[in-house]
Amino acid sequence: MNAFTTTRPSHRNPLCLAIASALVLFAGAASAQSASTDAAAAADTAVAQDGSTPPTSKPDGATTEFKAVIVTANKRPEDVRNVASSISVVSDEQLENINAGQLTDYANYVPGLQAASDGTPGQTRVSLRGIAPLSSGATVGTYIDETPVGSSGLYQAATILMLDLLPYDIDHLEVLRGPQGTLYGAGSMGGLLKYVTRAPDPSSTEFRIGGGVSSVSHGENGSNVRFGANVPLIDDKLAVRVSYARNNLPGYIDNPVNGEEDINDATQTSARAALLYQGDAFTLKLTALQQKIDSDNNATVSIDPATYQPIGGDLTHYVYVDSPFKKDVDYYAATLDWDLGWGDFTSATGYSKIDTMRRQDTTIDYGNVGAAYFGLDRGSSYFDTTLDFKQLTQEFRLASKSGGKLEWLVGTFYSKEEGNNRQFAALNQMDGTPFPPPYDAAVSDLATLALPTDFKEIAVFANASWQFTDRFKLGAGVRYAENDQNFVQDVTSGILLPIARTPNSSSENVFTWSLTPQFQISKDTLLYAKVATGYQPGGPNVKLPGVPDQVDSSTLISYEAGLKTMFADNRVQFDLSVFRLDWEDIQVAASFGGNTGLVNGGTARSQGIEFSSLFRPTTNLQLGFNAAYIDAELSDNFPTMVIPQGPYIVELTTGLSGDSMPYTPKLQYSLTADYFFPLGKSDWEGHIGGGYRWIDDRVNTTTQVQDILDAESGGLLDRTVTAPLRMDSYHSLDLYAGVENAHWSIRAYVKNATDERAYTTITDHPDQVTGEMVELVAAPIQPRTFGLEFDYRF
Repeated sequence: MNAFTTTRPSHRNPLCLAIASALVLFAGAASAQSASTDAAAAADTAVAQDGSTPPTSKPDGATTEFKAVIVTANKRPEDVRNVASSISVVSDEQLENINAGQLTDYANYVPGLQAASDGTPGQTRVSLRGIAPLSSGATVGTYIDETPVGSSGLYQAATILMLDLLPYDIDHLEVLRGPQGTLYGAGSMGGLLKYVTRAPDPSSTEFRIGGGVSSVSHGENGSNVRFGANVPLIDDKLAVRVSYARNNLPGYIDNPVNGEEDINDATQTSARAALLYQGDAFTLKLTALQQKIDSDNNATVSIDPATYQPIGGDLTHYVYVDSPFKKDVDYYAATLDWDLGWGDFTSATGYSKIDTMRRQDTTIDYGNVGAAYFGLDRGSSYFDTTLDFKQLTQEFRLASKSGGKLEWLVGTFYSKEEGNNRQFAALNQMDGTPFPPPYDAAVSDLATLALPTDFKEIAVFANASWQFTDRFKLGAGVRYAENDQNFVQDVTSGILLPIARTPNSSSENVFTWSLTPQFQISKDTLLYAKVATGYQPGGPNVKLPGVPDQVDSSTLISYEAGLKTMFADNRVQFDLSVFRLDWEDIQVAASFGGNTGLVNGGTARSQGIEFSSLFRPTTNLQLGFNAAYIDAELSDNFPTMVIPQGPYIVELTTGLSGDSMPYTPKLQYSLTADYFFPLGKSDWEGHIGGGYRWIDDRVNTTTQVQDILDAESGGLLDRTVTAPLRMDSYHSLDLYAGVENAHWSIRAYVKNATDERAYTTITDHPDQVTGEMVELVAAPIQPRTFGLEFDYRF
């Protein structure tokens, strides 16, 4: 989008000024202590980083060397520097520094990761390395600890409703780039996001309370509270960990329709309890987690299709029907690790229940349906989607001990999903009341339907590596999976779809593999290559004219080469990877007449380079630079759907060769800086830092070509070419500062310090009756937000 001048007055309330003053004071303290800090630089410290993460955590040792970061990407604990794969780790300290409450707060600091919001936490579409979500099935998998969370099927809107946890009591987040099909299975062909929670500690007692306030420019104030405790029940054997957090998000979108201000306020809550028993030969961990998102409206704005400028002024959205969003995640897990002496056995059981309600204001889209059918005045319309989802997973695996010449792992995996996708489209008068009889019965219910589904998968997998020499190692993995799916399209009422109950089913099997040679050039330098495959499950299709009964799996093969190194006395660390991904049988969502089905499209390729680095010139200063260049585009036209329409034939093509992948910037980079300093001779320490992000321009979809042909002659009567919408590049600056001692921590931050206007998603809203493009709806990045946080540990 083009930049524009803010016309709405900024609400410079006392809270906003107080937080800004805190930032200035912290920065002043840093300047006053710079001399003593330089003198203390000889006492070097260590920090846990992988070189590809957001702003750093506090140094905690006595050297400037980077200490080991342990990840479980290969389902065994390993130093990330020794893993032949491109991985980023985002620590809990980093999440606290930038006051991260959702994926979009930190995604741009991770190379190759794109997270685009539709206006609230949880309404998030995620891609890695340009493998964009083009259909309703996910291309990036999500895990909590050892078990997957989220649907592998096609009817739970996994593409736009990714797992987006409020990251409290999260130890770290692992971002695995590239296909993870051999170890993590369905839906992880683009990569994996893995939330690793804090484990109970039987050897220490800890209590923590905290909270904060925030103020968003052009909007209202927010607040949050949190609590955590770790209590040993039997010394060195049994412990429990509990936590709770609530985040009240401030609103900043105004509605010109009724004059209401700040309509998009929301709440996030998180509660977790974990019990750990640590025996001589086995460890058992039980976890219960609940997260809730409750939003009154989306943080979206109305954009003029011709000028790309806000229609009603800065940060305004014409909302005729409120559009609440609610999502409840209940997650339970039991993980048993048993040391057999010669190997390790793991049982990971997970159960999750996710309930989602999403309302869309479709007044512009369907408000004229009553006029078209019955000559009524334009009305207000909304579309409700209610998703019910249950998932049970069980994984057993047996692994050799680490460190031998041969390391191996074998396992089996079972998943059962049950879901229902209930949809209801309504049309009322503009004031929300029903049309008078007899039209109320005719048009108030445009469509009521349910899409119940079940998905069952069983898989076996194996992974092994052989250390040929002290320097050369070769790894390989395989996985075979079968899934069976059942589906019913049950339209019970309405005037937009034919009333019918139509069952459908599908069955498929998929084989994935990986091959990974790696060469240890020196103690601190690893060179590796990786060839791997992944897949996105297919399934039964909706019953629509011209739409096939089943959509097949889409598959991907990835070629990657990478270098991980440290030098200059381990003060400099960087990772470099180059890749190419070839994607086939792409699942494509094709729309016609307001209805959507899936087809297998053509091919695409994504190629690029990722770079991440950290530099510790002194004990107290750390600098970071991360970047990714991704060239991702369709390499073939999508197949043409042929849809009979009486005397006409409609041919629909939803992607053309050369189209860029949606929501994938060609270039993104970030710069980070962190400075730590003592506060005199007291036990207090200070910290100032910040991060700068730059994101290239993006498109929201692929090109759509619609041809209308005469059914008898086959002659072309009309052609409509709809180009994707483009979002301009943008940059954003985040700043933070804090002081802490053994018990207290006080932090101030400002997000989007320069108050930039830019959009993360954009969609068109045409009148489905007249075809007129009335408005575009876009989700802006959050305006400048000041915040002040505190924590007390005892």
